Amino acid sequence: MATKPINPAPPNLPLAPVQYESQYGDKLTNVLRLFFNQLNSALTILTDSYITNTSVTTVAKLPTASTSNIGTRTFVSDSTITTFGATVTGGGTNTVPVYSNGTSWKVG
Repeated sequence: MATKPINPAPPNLPLAPVQYESQYGDKLTNVLRLFFNQLNSALTILTDSYITNTSVTTVAKLPTASTSNIGTRTFVSDSTITTFGATVTGGGTNTVPVYSNGTSWKVG
């Protein structure tokens, strides 16, 4: 199953003192660093879990359909079948578009 990203909540920023204190700057920097680390982690999970619709790969290199979002699309260059809606299998010479239905990769 794919890793579900956390939903980064806006940080609670520390209140600024009337006069500048270096501790305030340190707290603010730490809070923002933690928030942006969470945001970066969530975006990494989201972008790594998608295949771009213009990529061409082989059937063996496809991620499992159950870990791909339903509707994820790509192309494979070694399909043995070209029938729309058929489960794709590798080892052939046909380049076809494929999509994940959440269970298997289908031609289409």
